[in-house]
Amino acid sequence: MPRLVAPDTRFRHSFVEAMGEFAAEGEFFGDTLRRELALYGDDWHTPSGFARYVAAIGNESREEGVRPEGFVPATWYWYVDGPTFLGRIQIRHRLTPLLRDYGGHVGYGVRPTARRLGHARAMLREVLSYAQALGLDEVLLTCEVTNTGSRKVIEGCGGVLEDVRGSKARYWVSAGRIQAEV
Repeated sequence: MPRLVAPDTRFRHSFVEAMGEFAAEGEFFGDTLRRELALYGDDWHTPSGFARYVAAIGNESREEGVRPEGFVPATWYWYVDGPTFLGRIQIRHRLTPLLRDYGGHVGYGVRPTARRLGHARAMLREVLSYAQALGLDEVLLTCEVTNTGSRKVIEGCGGVLEDVRGSKARYWVSAGRIQAEV
């Protein structure tokens, strides 16, 4: 059964395959995947290179952790089924003005070959308890207005549309109260 886990080196092969799928589709999580590929892509296919990557993203969750300038502490979770990496989701511990408008607290992606199976909704539902443990009673999620799939995921988890800013729809989801699946 799929579940959220902390990033772990045992998922290296499947993770690298999934990142190849994302890149082939031109999906880079904003610039996150481009940054990761530039820093780690040449050697994350090796055990030591991937271990360095996993340690680095784990470090990003600590207040004193190393992360790109302007980034806030954020915790990554991977959604896996056995040894198979299905997707990832990140909780940003607080918002900057830019995140308030365009990024939100939560970002997620399901690998292209695992889409339309309910994984995104399950990931978001499960990560809300982690958000609450961080002291976030409500989390902001944004998505492209034209991304019907993501809008349905967010709304299916109780997301309430606050507004649209530019091309981004902005939703608030209660971390303490997850609505029953529609």
